[in-house]
Amino acid sequence: MANAAAARHVTEDRSIRSSGIVLEPGMPICQMDLPLDWYQEEFKPYAEEYLALESRAPEVVLPWMDSYIRPALDHFGPRLMLLAHYYMGGEIVKLVERYGGKVADSYLLARQAVLHPDTKIFVESAVHFMAEAIAILAAPDQEVYITNPKAGCTMEMLAKEHMVLPAFDYLVERFGDELLGIAYMNTSGRLKALAGQTGGACCTSSHAEKVVRWASKLGKRIFSLPYQHLGDNVARQVGIDPARIFRWPGGLEGMHYVPSGADEERLDRAEMILWGAFCGVHTVFSISQIEYWRARGHRVLVHPECTKEVVAAADGNGSTNYLWNEVMKAPAGAKLAIGTEAHFVKNAREQGRLRGVEVVNLADIPEADRGSAGCGCATMSRNDPPHLVAMLDLLRKGTPPSLNRVLAGDVVNERTGWRERMHDADRAALVRHARASLERMIEVTEASPG
Repeated sequence: MANAAAARHVTEDRSIRSSGIVLEPGMPICQMDLPLDWYQEEFKPYAEEYLALESRAPEVVLPWMDSYIRPALDHFGPRLMLLAHYYMGGEIVKLVERYGGKVADSYLLARQAVLHPDTKIFVESAVHFMAEAIAILAAPDQEVYITNPKAGCTMEMLAKEHMVLPAFDYLVERFGDELLGIAYMNTSGRLKALAGQTGGACCTSSHAEKVVRWASKLGKRIFSLPYQHLGDNVARQVGIDPARIFRWPGGLEGMHYVPSGADEERLDRAEMILWGAFCGVHTVFSISQIEYWRARGHRVLVHPECTKEVVAAADGNGSTNYLWNEVMKAPAGAKLAIGTEAHFVKNAREQGRLRGVEVVNLADIPEADRGSAGCGCATMSRNDPPHLVAMLDLLRKGTPPSLNRVLAGDVVNERTGWRERMHDADRAALVRHARASLERMIEVTEASPG
């Protein structure tokens, strides 16, 4: 009789590989402790226990976490998957893989529900739009939870639906089917749905160039949401004339803006319209910082959310996945200056040191007058060990808080934690358009994986 296992038709997903992070004895695994009143009521008992621990060293924190997380993992088995983004505060990035989870960039995170149909519960330690992207692509029998629903994105906060809709309606009325929306992954599902309505696509920093080239070949006028600097950098890569780029203000200013006079003329000539949101983490980097570290023998690598001047001057640029891989494959003795989120660079520095590679934060200039220190994503850091422990233990008990369940179209106020949830019919329509934009991104990306 044939071996039953050999007869199965299975596909092994190797899209995410181990980050290579090593937990060393005595290595601190927390960059900060959150105040107790920052935790939702169901999570406070876990936070109280955590805050009472004698230290943040692995030998103290891990046994406490194990007492809750191991029973949850045993209970769910392969039905549950833990996920985290590279930008998470050091403790979660280090710990999620320890518990069998996956750490990746936003593109690979978004695909996990599709790549793992037998997994029924995804618990993500990241920001809300990342968990929502998984929920948009998830099957009806798959559930997505976020460890802290107030973990948002400052860039996305400058491109809320109510801010963008007046501009979107204006542009559709003016250009009709000629307009094609491209929504960066750092947007809500509601904006991804707007892109889908125009026949457009989503993109990530890993694949923005491929998506914009695809759109350009269609002869469309691109409305790029929500990030002006990534749009600038991609436009340069694909050869769009800077004179044919129109900058629409971001935030509340963009909500009330109506082009007139010379602005109307420039708008009608534009091949790409950039919504003016930005990420404060990536706008602290400068040419002088690049010159400082390059003069000291460092190779400079930056994220494409930096300004176009910084990206053009750097030795290399790419997504978080690209930057991490450059650190992990660098030979002993290499010196790298990295311009991106500070928690990422901190983890890269620790792992580089174990391999004989020197890693510095591009903005970390010793002389105070040479530049400001690089910063971390404060909203991502709202996910920490007690949030992960509480979420998994409450799931095991069958009492997960409703607020932590993520459905497509959800909007959570990053300050109050209040959630706006769509009715089923409206959510179904949103999912149809938002999923189309994500699937189009995947189709374009996977068609030319090089």
